[in-house]
Amino acid sequence: MDGGQLHRLGRRLIELSAAATGEAGDLRLTPGELAVLEDAIKHPDGSVGEIHQRTGFAQSHVSVSVSRLRERGLVETTADRADGRRTRVRVTGEALQAITRRAARDTGDAIARAVPTPAEARRVAALLDELATLLL
Repeated sequence: MDGGQLHRLGRRLIELSAAATGEAGDLRLTPGELAVLEDAIKHPDGSVGEIHQRTGFAQSHVSVSVSRLRERGLVETTADRADGRRTRVRVTGEALQAITRRAARDTGDAIARAVPTPAEARRVAALLDELATLLL
């Protein structure tokens, strides 16, 4: 496998993940909002500047994404106690619960739709389990 194939595989796995975990009525996020939310999950109480550094997005883009996520009730922000100019970002408890429920959705149907036969779907599921064990 070369780098291009790995990249295409990664994108395809992201598509399968979205198909498996998404349902009608789920909140839709832009890729930037999703990256900011993921960063806030991994780094609770991170500042907008720190999120900017970790994601590589312009600080103004991170600020806009944080504002949109806050409006939707997905994150809460507080002023930094040591430096009131700095904004700290934390994912809300409700958002974490929703993310946990969404992540627990079964992937079987999405995998079955992605390949021609049930036997191939079982093999793909087994291979994905093995990859997860090895890489995660």
